[in-house]
Amino acid sequence: MNAVIDRLRRTTDTVIGADDLRERLDSGRPLRIKYGVDCTAPDLHLGHAVNLWMMRQLQDLGHRVVFLLGDLTTRVGDPTGRSETRPVLTPEQIDANAASFLEQVSLVLRTDPEVFEVRRNSEWYDGMPVAELLGLFAQVTQAQLMSRDMFRERVAAGREIAVHELVYPVLQGYDSFAMQSDLTIVGSDQLFNEQLGRHFQQRLGAPPQVVITTTITPGIDGRAKQSKSLNNYIGLTDSPRDKFGKLMSIPDELVEPYARVYTELPLETVAALVDSAGVGGPAARDAKLRLAAAVVTRYHGAGAARTSLAEFRRTFTDRAEPADIPAVVVSAEVVTTFDLLRAARPDDSNSELRRLLRQGAVSINGVRTEDAAAPIDLTSDVVLKSGTRTWHRITRQ
Repeated sequence: MNAVIDRLRRTTDTVIGADDLRERLDSGRPLRIKYGVDCTAPDLHLGHAVNLWMMRQLQDLGHRVVFLLGDLTTRVGDPTGRSETRPVLTPEQIDANAASFLEQVSLVLRTDPEVFEVRRNSEWYDGMPVAELLGLFAQVTQAQLMSRDMFRERVAAGREIAVHELVYPVLQGYDSFAMQSDLTIVGSDQLFNEQLGRHFQQRLGAPPQVVITTTITPGIDGRAKQSKSLNNYIGLTDSPRDKFGKLMSIPDELVEPYARVYTELPLETVAALVDSAGVGGPAARDAKLRLAAAVVTRYHGAGAARTSLAEFRRTFTDRAEPADIPAVVVSAEVVTTFDLLRAARPDDSNSELRRLLRQGAVSINGVRTEDAAAPIDLTSDVVLKSGTRTWHRITRQ
């Protein structure tokens, strides 16, 4: 039992109910571990996977992850971290996002039925009488809800708070009772909602769940936490090569938290990598190579890590093109540099594309260009490089 807790401690920030956790692990009874998500568009990254790996460790000991798809609460919209009300999704969008979530979490979690169960909170909310729902609301005060920083900040800024947003934490809290949660592992931004889970369990005569919050690391830019909108994240579905390249781009000071939180390297090895990163130069580069290889191995295996390492060295040390450049087809014979960027990077904003040009991060057939309007002749294929790790072969239709 102590070995289990020690292993979890490596990526743990706080534990609410530590004595209960020890007692439940000692009991030998398989724990029910709550993993709840709203079915918004899933784009899981290494930060999310910290929680998943902790759950996986417990699954390997026979404990069960109950994957709760918040199909009902998705219709409400989690206000966490939001300054505005979330848009409401259609049932079709919710179902598609739920399927994608399941696919992504299976990259880490075991999904065999002995240790994995899928539930939806519409199971208990769709059939709940209004009187019973009002009874839940009666057990939480307005002062409790308004103690959340995000609500106070909205009020101070003169922004509206919809009533359904105020009751969202109540709904998420009751989920813990309905699914008989023993333990939940969450980011610190969900602590308030999961504390309400303990509140409801105690009020309704059930043992309160243990809440573990996990270490949050900055994104690859070294500043804000990982986010798709900031383009500073490493996605679970990123290819081995992309994971490797992004990890090689992190600031030296991130070697310690990334190696400790995102790998299972022995802590003595982590300390040695930190020392090397502190030296800078080639020593720091080699520390990141070891880190990147460890992360890719964890998700894709040692063979993929070796291939990614060789590809990185070939591309960035020898300045060679990657072996498998993705192709982009355009229809015109003559286009501008900006047209090529727009075709190759459709998800990026115009301002982001222009920033790449201004920073000298764009080259055509190995020649750097900052001219967005420069005409490009596509009578033959050209190779577009944009950023440090992104290549495309442009072909005319």
